Amino acid sequence: MKLKSGVIMEKAGDGYIAVATGEASKTFNGFIRNNKTADFIFRQLTDEKTEKEIVQAVLEKYDVSEEVAERDVKMVVEKIRRAGLLDE
Repeated sequence: MKLKSGVIMEKAGDGYIAVATGEASKTFNGFIRNNKTADFIFRQLTDEKTEKEIVQAVLEKYDVSEEVAERDVKMVVEKIRRAGLLDE
């Protein structure tokens, strides 16, 4: 799975946002606010990756348990999926 083309991610003040443009804006009109970890997960999806690969990347970057990494990745991926911004 990976993000649809046209999703732009930026730092905004103390947080991060993802905005759908172009083709991606046909399924989602608006923006998603993220914290630093969610932004990291979003950025993992600029290339084709599985949830397991993203969990591994989170474990390498952050000092968290596998359980926490799996939960966070699942939550963020589901948010992206509900917005219709994933190519699966």
